[in-house]
Amino acid sequence: MGMFFDVLSSINNPDQNGSVAQLENLANGVKQLTANQGVDTSTMQSVFSAAGSLLGPLLQKQHSNLPGGADLGGLVGQLTGSGAPATALQTLFPPQVQQQLIQGIAQKTGLNAGMIQAMLPTVLSSVAGLLNMGASSKPGATNPLLSAFLNGGSNDLGDVFKFASRFLNPA
Repeated sequence: MGMFFDVLSSINNPDQNGSVAQLENLANGVKQLTANQGVDTSTMQSVFSAAGSLLGPLLQKQHSNLPGGADLGGLVGQLTGSGAPATALQTLFPPQVQQQLIQGIAQKTGLNAGMIQAMLPTVLSSVAGLLNMGASSKPGATNPLLSAFLNGGSNDLGDVFKFASRFLNPA
């Protein structure tokens, strides 16, 4: 639940990009993906949990391999929303990295790789949108949400989206 508290912190911090509206958009996107793929909520939660456990180390590795001057936070920001630029996706997640993600998520969830491949752009965009909520409105400031994710904090994104849904739709 630690990362969800970081998300709430970004919503409450006027110097960060997070807002309830952004969280609601992300949660609705995940809900729509769940419906479009015909999977239940717990399966989609497993997909995001697996993605988080794989993405943390992959992004950390990609961060150290980015071409000179490339900003990981900026690339993550470019991946948010539908129609994310292909160049940002390819820079952060070249085809071989995408295949690692697909295979790893398929192995952890039991879903077939074709289904994961179809979901991957939306999953990556949702994760990027979530991480971008911690981006600062001040130039040159770090993104504490992205930093916590990269430094091996709680990377269970399935829990983050589950708690987001509970936060947005209290019983």
